[in-house]
Amino acid sequence: MVKGSPRRALHWLEPGGDPEAFPPVEAALDEPPGLVAAGGDLSVERLVAAYRRGIFPWYSPGQPILWWSPDPREVLYPAEFRRSRSLAKRERNAGFEVRWNSVFEAVLEACAEPRESDGGGTWITSEMREAYGALHAAGLAHSVETWRDQRLVGGLYGVRLGRVFFGESMFSRETDASKVALSALVRSAPELGIELIDCQMPTRHLASLGSRALPRDEFLRELRRLLTLV
Repeated sequence: MVKGSPRRALHWLEPGGDPEAFPPVEAALDEPPGLVAAGGDLSVERLVAAYRRGIFPWYSPGQPILWWSPDPREVLYPAEFRRSRSLAKRERNAGFEVRWNSVFEAVLEACAEPRESDGGGTWITSEMREAYGALHAAGLAHSVETWRDQRLVGGLYGVRLGRVFFGESMFSRETDASKVALSALVRSAPELGIELIDCQMPTRHLASLGSRALPRDEFLRELRRLLTLV
């Protein structure tokens, strides 16, 4: 921060208040970077308003709801997905079956299981699971599931608005099972009219599959364009 410049204050949202009452993402804090607001609720209306502004909730148990819009933003264009030879071979020969929205709640629960990479915790709280269950009931949240021998072995879930799929989380109980679900989403993207998959934050796993970082202002321009092409 430049010496003498005003410190940005965190914007607090009222629970049950106007779901559109988000500040501009340009008002996000520099530390922690990308934090736009706190508080509010996880109603369907507020979540939709957030996603349309390039904002998503992410917080830990015991914290208030925290709303983020990182800069840069990690995205995956379906045409840029890197399907390795080994992944293509497993898709053909490993006996996987892909289903959509057949066990959405089970995918949520699997994604919420504590992981060592998250310090043994989870950010998908019971409140979050209830909220995304409501989004699913409203036809806005979807799961892509990888099955083998009638067992759920991997998958992902996210929110679709317009021509954007906002990816939330994925899990894998067998090698490449989550990649198979993502590959299925990418294959179906032209038919579904999906032109952009929002990955939110960068990971080596996603980068290996073709994701890349967009400056936040460029991501927001893409968002405005793709949300109007319905």
